[in-house]
Amino acid sequence: MRSETDTDSDTDSEIGTETGTEAGTRTETGTGSGPATGGQSAPAMTVDRGRFGHAVTPWEQPDWREAALGWAERGLARHGLRETGPREARVRPWSVLVRFRTGTADRDAVWFKASAPAAGFEAALGGALADWVPEHVMAPLAVDPERGWCLLPDGGPLFRGVLDRGDAGLGDWLAAVGQYARMQRALTPYADRMTELGVPSARTRHLPEIFDGLVGTNPTLAPEARDSLRARRPLLLDWCAELDAIGVPDSLDHCDLHDGQVLAPGDGRFTFFDWGDAAVAHPFASLLVPARDVRERYGAEAVTAVRDAYLEPWTDLGVPFAELRRAATLAVRLAALSRAVSWFRLFPGTPAADCHEASAYWVEELFAAPDLL
Repeated sequence: MRSETDTDSDTDSEIGTETGTEAGTRTETGTGSGPATGGQSAPAMTVDRGRFGHAVTPWEQPDWREAALGWAERGLARHGLRETGPREARVRPWSVLVRFRTGTADRDAVWFKASAPAAGFEAALGGALADWVPEHVMAPLAVDPERGWCLLPDGGPLFRGVLDRGDAGLGDWLAAVGQYARMQRALTPYADRMTELGVPSARTRHLPEIFDGLVGTNPTLAPEARDSLRARRPLLLDWCAELDAIGVPDSLDHCDLHDGQVLAPGDGRFTFFDWGDAAVAHPFASLLVPARDVRERYGAEAVTAVRDAYLEPWTDLGVPFAELRRAATLAVRLAALSRAVSWFRLFPGTPAADCHEASAYWVEELFAAPDLL
């Protein structure tokens, strides 16, 4: 289960060159699907469960594991790739990742990803994004949309690592959010197509219904907290109506765009990945997570610069900039509901107590938090 303090080793942010091990890692042999690429025996594999040894995933099912690894092996073979070292599996409540080494350099790797059923749309979405906005995303080597599987190339270094080394700074964050906004702008004609692919809706008009479901079903909310939230529902309706009236079209919201979900392959270009928390929503909701990241790293005064760099690609709508800023304030506040929902995109059977607590936190943030922008 993800939290605001999770690091790369406990999220899906590993489709880059940074790798590592931690408690919960062990080496397995004989867990492959039989002969590996080229007729050789399947390589040894390290399996990292991180903090989630309790998670219930299909990885524990030999038939599933054999099918998944076999599918990945065939994908490698179709691209003329051969394995050159041990495999690295990362098993989480929301996904299974396997890194296949295909050479001697750090970036000589291919990643298999299986998403939990509630995020199974990610495979099909990734393939579609590679067609619609190829300059902003990774092109999958293979996709199985029915099973929620994809095979991805290594995308380069994580933006987080580049920032931590001091090789990038606030100006690079401004460039990244500006590029991300241009991608969202290009995706607005595809909003309905994304819904057809199974991407959940967090459109502004659907947020009151989402709110009602979250408040009504979360067992960790005390009765008085539930009553307090319901009493403030009219304010939610007012915010939604005001945001809709500004007239920004819906697009794709990543919902978790922190610096570990962005790759920085070089030349001022960024690649956005890991769409398992995504929704079709007001695009400005995407500012919630990067604004919090920037505030933590650079201070509150940097948040305004990030907001304005993000908003610039939207000025062609003809909406006054002051209204775009107001829309950003509203959308970022309402984004708490998408964050609350995303915590439940887990493999069936995984204990969800932590998720209920995290979801309740975000529902209460909807009204309790001061405006971030």
